[in-house]
Amino acid sequence: MSALVATIEGVGFWATGLPGWDSARDFVRDGRLPEAPPARPSPQLLAPNERRRAPGTVAVALEVALAACEAAGRDPASLPSVFASTHGELAITDYMCATLADQPETISPTRFHNSVHNAAAGYWSIGTGATAATTAISAYQATFAQGLLEALVQLATGVPAVLLVAYDGSSVGPLAKISPSAGLLGGALVLSRSERAGAMRLAATLADGEAPAAAGPLAARDPGNAMAPMLGLFDALASGDRHTTLSAGAGRILQLSLHEPSLHEPSLQETGAQRRG
Repeated sequence: MSALVATIEGVGFWATGLPGWDSARDFVRDGRLPEAPPARPSPQLLAPNERRRAPGTVAVALEVALAACEAAGRDPASLPSVFASTHGELAITDYMCATLADQPETISPTRFHNSVHNAAAGYWSIGTGATAATTAISAYQATFAQGLLEALVQLATGVPAVLLVAYDGSSVGPLAKISPSAGLLGGALVLSRSERAGAMRLAATLADGEAPAAAGPLAARDPGNAMAPMLGLFDALASGDRHTTLSAGAGRILQLSLHEPSLHEPSLQETGAQRRG
């Protein structure tokens, strides 16, 4: 397949002990860790009461999504979005299963609506007032790669810019044995069709193969979270590496390359115009 390309306008990141993209870059470059980091994100998009009640997965998703939009200088309400999570909120799923088995009449409506896989996308659209299309996607270990592909395809089919948000939290109870995940981890990218001075360009090609295990500092620090496969790309962005490979499913890989745009590189719009001409 031909490479799908995009400009990375903004990055958001949050991991347990690394509460932001600046912290992550410091850790990758010289091993520095922040002093007394918060135990969980505090997304300012939510009212204080909702902020306290929101599950950790929703909190981390909103935190990184807003950070990426702010870094890109984009109005969150203007962007279509792709929310990628391997498991959603497994702690609430465990509660739902246990309650349905023992006392089904006591199910909490609030916890039920937080159990659905698109809960974070719903909070985002309500909090930002965004009415553009939102996609919630899960593809087990290939979730991040498939979410990135979805975002890139939206750009290739005419969307000017799109927000990609990836996140997962800890699993608990019996589900932890079959769907293990540890800690909170989230990453977000604002991707666009147009070049921007100082912003990296990303090219992605889907191919056959098996992805090697990610070996960067971020990947080595948080290997137990279900969204850890995304860390190969964030390690590359933080370290200046130009190539990384993500698992895109059984026997499939997504090969990624990063570069700074050249002055005369044609944009997607220009390329399309040339082809139409």
